[in-house]
Amino acid sequence: MFKYEVILSKNAENLLRKIKDNRERKLILASLQKLEFEPEKRGKPLTQDLQGYYSLRVVGQRYRVIYRIEQERIVVVVVSIGIRKQGDKQDIYEITKKLISEFNDNDV
Repeated sequence: MFKYEVILSKNAENLLRKIKDNRERKLILASLQKLEFEPEKRGKPLTQDLQGYYSLRVVGQRYRVIYRIEQERIVVVVVSIGIRKQGDKQDIYEITKKLISEFNDNDV
């Protein structure tokens, strides 16, 4: 079994820093560590605009961690971390779609 390196994008680092609740932040970090092993089995594959990415529910289903797996480098790149707010501009999926469309995938 491979051990993946988990990398946070600048965006994910900033979003994680904005979470004020230390307990929630610790739970998110613990979930990120679990992505080191079999990340494709931990999250749900996304479709449409976010195809190629996975979503992992954390902190009692409240937060989502959106990531992609780079098999050739054995790396998991965490792109976004935030709260699911369906139908809201602040929904983490909407924020991630906007980021991906604005930047080259490597900048996210």
